[in-house]
Amino acid sequence: MSFLELLKIEFMKVKRGKIVPLIFIAPLLVVTSGVANLHSYFTPEYTNTWAAMFIQSALVYSYYLLPFSMIVVCVMLAGRETGNNGVLKMLALPVSQYALSVAKFCVLLFYLFMEMVVFLVVFVVAGLIATNSTGITETLPLLYLLKWCTGLFLTMLPSVATMWAIIVLFDKTLLSVGLNLFLIIPGVLVANTPFWIVYPYCYSGYLVSCSLHNFTTTGVSTGFELFPFLPCAIAIFALVFGVAVIRFGKKEMR
Repeated sequence: MSFLELLKIEFMKVKRGKIVPLIFIAPLLVVTSGVANLHSYFTPEYTNTWAAMFIQSALVYSYYLLPFSMIVVCVMLAGRETGNNGVLKMLALPVSQYALSVAKFCVLLFYLFMEMVVFLVVFVVAGLIATNSTGITETLPLLYLLKWCTGLFLTMLPSVATMWAIIVLFDKTLLSVGLNLFLIIPGVLVANTPFWIVYPYCYSGYLVSCSLHNFTTTGVSTGFELFPFLPCAIAIFALVFGVAVIRFGKKEMR
């Protein structure tokens, strides 16, 4: 069985699941509340409207709601296999254990990508309503929004890989979910220390925090430096992804 065929099967398994409605909840919640909070302050002369709305919406979303929703997606994907010994049945077929693990992770990344698309679309719609209702004529900065949404997606990769590795390693769903939640909660605190670079759960939040600092501070730039962040993020991603691939299905085979 080729990898593409395996990937097709994995998407068919989740086709009728409840994951798609789930990925709408966090973007709708955070965007509507974020834009609504700023809406009353808008005047026709207001500048940098879109940047203000994006930062207001993305700050809580990147630190908490996006990681929380990805934990739920991880659990739902894993749960489809743990029920009725699905993993054991798949591994009994002439299918590579490693290929199956990579295919499942690709499905997880697809839902991460879809949630970012939903976030972008919901934000644009809410932003257009807010700016039109207050008479603001500022042009929609589509490239700006695409750049930051792409940044959120990429900086979430090490975090999502770590979440998936924890789900794969632990037998008890409650334990794996609890550990992931425990690691997410202090993310905003770690982001304000020099140790943020080795803490993937705060990467996307730190990215938005840098944007907030640049937005509120004139003459001082704290841009998201790719070095040494990029080598460290790649190393963490490769490590936890490798662990997830190697250990996938081991606990079910005991």
